[in-house]
Amino acid sequence: MLFRRIGIVGQSGYGTLERVIARIVAFARARDLGLLYEPSILEFAPERAARLDSQGSQVDLLLTLGGDGTLLHGARMVARAGIPVLGVNLGFLGFLTTVAHDEIELALERLLAGDYMLDRRFTLQASIVHADGSAEEHPHLALNDVVLHKGGVARVVRIGIRVGSGREEVGSFVADGVIIATPTGSTAYSMAAGGPIVVPSVDCIAVTAICPHTLAVRPLVLPADEVITAQSLVPTQELFLTVDGREGLPLESGDQVVVRKGDAVVSLVRFPGQTFFSTLRRKLNWAVPSRGR
Repeated sequence: MLFRRIGIVGQSGYGTLERVIARIVAFARARDLGLLYEPSILEFAPERAARLDSQGSQVDLLLTLGGDGTLLHGARMVARAGIPVLGVNLGFLGFLTTVAHDEIELALERLLAGDYMLDRRFTLQASIVHADGSAEEHPHLALNDVVLHKGGVARVVRIGIRVGSGREEVGSFVADGVIIATPTGSTAYSMAAGGPIVVPSVDCIAVTAICPHTLAVRPLVLPADEVITAQSLVPTQELFLTVDGREGLPLESGDQVVVRKGDAVVSLVRFPGQTFFSTLRRKLNWAVPSRGR
């Protein structure tokens, strides 16, 4: 695959962003590559820099400069266009990102030489169905997770879960909310809430209650082709829908959230030697033996 036009999205809150962009600009000029920038970071770009549109349709590759939140934002922009995403970590953890900012030139050289792999991750789409049966025109796209949760008040909510086109009842529980996650999202909020870690190649969806007020609720793993419906069982409860930790909106009384596997696939750039388990050990200290005193 030829990478001649590269889109850049970034998080301006990182102090290293301007320096990293300057290095990318120097690399691109030396190799006659085109760069397009998300409007929010144009202040760090050269004069008269080209703008990246909201779907990233003009580029062959997307660079995300920041952490996992920036990568999720960029991946959702270009998912439907099938554009590969290379995450560059400017932050602390960056579990989904591929390289550190001081490795950016080497990473781009390897890309141009064809020394890379594409790690394909499926997405979820979430639709809000109102009490009158009407639904939103455009479903919400998630690479990590779809979360139903309470408002700002410190109280629990009662949530019901159904599966399948016939909406078979799974059960209901009292909790702070529920996380519906892809395997990609299984190492994010879902894991922090006690959900299972799922290898990305496993085709499934994980459903995890957030701080359930019972000992009888455990995380549930469902086939990826299952349709999941979640809703508040108390009409007066204030619930919110949050998608990938960034896109949030309040739910109205009687709303249902219907979640299914999305049509879009996100292609994350990886390099030989980078594996899911090596990343688990390196970034989350998974199964790393303790050092003797």
